[in-house]
Amino acid sequence: MQAARKAGLLHGKGGRIGGRVSPALVRQAKRQTGIEADTELIEFALATVALEDNFAQAFKTSRGKVDSELKLGF
Repeated sequence: MQAARKAGLLHGKGGRIGGRVSPALVRQAKRQTGIEADTELIEFALATVALEDNFAQAFKTSRGKVDSELKLGF
């Protein structure tokens, strides 16, 4: 949440979001995070997605490619 705050993603809380979700999903997410309030849980989830570093996609894209100048030691 500190990273989201530093990125300016948490100021001006005037937006509203609504939707239907499984109560079991919400309970489990609260258990996993320790977050009790629905608003804080949604904010945490959105910040997590917004700050995703896309490592998995970058790793997948680079699969099978090695720089020809890389010294592998053999």
